[in-house]
Amino acid sequence: MSSCIPSSKDENGLRRLPLSHNSADSQASALRLALTIFPDWEDADGNVEFIRFKEGITNTLLKAIKKRSGYTGEDIDSNAILIRAYGKGTDVLIDRERETQSHSTLSKHGLAPELLARFQNGLIYKFIRGQVCEPSDLTHERIWRGVAGRIAEWHARLPTLAAPVPDNVEPRDGALAPFDQQLSHSRPSIAAINSITPLKEAPNVWTVIQKWIFALPTTNEVEVQRKDVLQTELKRTVADLADSPDLGNDGLVFAHCDLLSGNVIVHPRDSDSLPFTETVSFIDYEYATPAPAAFDLANHFAEWGGFECDYSALPTRSVRRAFIEEYLFCYASHSQLPRKIDPQSYANRLFNEVDAYRGVPGLYWGIWALIQATISQIDFDYASYAEVRLQEYWDWRAEETGSRQKEGKDMPIRERRWAEE
Repeated sequence: MSSCIPSSKDENGLRRLPLSHNSADSQASALRLALTIFPDWEDADGNVEFIRFKEGITNTLLKAIKKRSGYTGEDIDSNAILIRAYGKGTDVLIDRERETQSHSTLSKHGLAPELLARFQNGLIYKFIRGQVCEPSDLTHERIWRGVAGRIAEWHARLPTLAAPVPDNVEPRDGALAPFDQQLSHSRPSIAAINSITPLKEAPNVWTVIQKWIFALPTTNEVEVQRKDVLQTELKRTVADLADSPDLGNDGLVFAHCDLLSGNVIVHPRDSDSLPFTETVSFIDYEYATPAPAAFDLANHFAEWGGFECDYSALPTRSVRRAFIEEYLFCYASHSQLPRKIDPQSYANRLFNEVDAYRGVPGLYWGIWALIQATISQIDFDYASYAEVRLQEYWDWRAEETGSRQKEGKDMPIRERRWAEE
């Protein structure tokens, strides 16, 4: 089956397969992909089996294994691969070229599994052995200390990967395709997207949000007004936060930007494991982009509540401070912190910056969910989720401006939890 499949290589030497994963015939299409990577699997003893890890928010993830006679579970896992097929229409949300570049860079730094190939609608890479976290796992100190250390390593060691783009370049074909007929104006250029932060390297988290706002549907007056409001809020947030001092290059680090529990893998413990800290790795790099460290941290803290947005699970002030101190301790082991600032003062400053960013993930994922509500085929109520996440942003704004207190309203549950010591 596999011997007749031609392939090519991209500019980075990564194998490109002229194949695709078909969700309507998942088993057969996944088998063809697996046998193209490992032709010997076809004739060797043992079955090729597939384990569906998740019908994810933006992708389908399959683990392919070869059950050879005499192999232990660890032996089988060491030869396993992951096949990740992109969700339909998600190019409007995710730059797949950049995702591949990010994965390759992470792999070269030992922070991601080896990338084996690209196919027409996805990636194939080596399997990471370990336990996928649940939202409740993130609250355990052994795990959050491991997460803090790994985030710090990303932020300290990785280049931001941003590169200048000519003003006349437009998003690649299909990037805004789901909404081309709904947009009342011509497709925005890269220059228009990047203009939200003209003095910073791009892409970055702000230009990503700008791209998403440009892609919002405008089929009726309500949608047009909402788009205008969100554009105003993005400009307001950039003006308030984008130029605040932070770690990295011009206040930007290589950020994961999607550190929900399902993207945190806890490694099996061994004789080298630290007694009070789990070793973890991160997966799924499709949203990775330069961003303020404070955004990546605030976004991760928001994920402690899971997709159900259980605000009672969010870390309190004391836990966030301990997390940030662990983060800075690990950051300093990989890169120098800014001089002339003692560690405690820097911890205080970063703590306040993360606090200032606590509402931005709501804006980020709220806009994302508005688009998903239009394009996704996943059985999930994105429209309601968008309202919940955007309300987090509005509640934060009401606290920042003092309008909630002036109007005599009760403090929202999320803000109340965030303020708990």
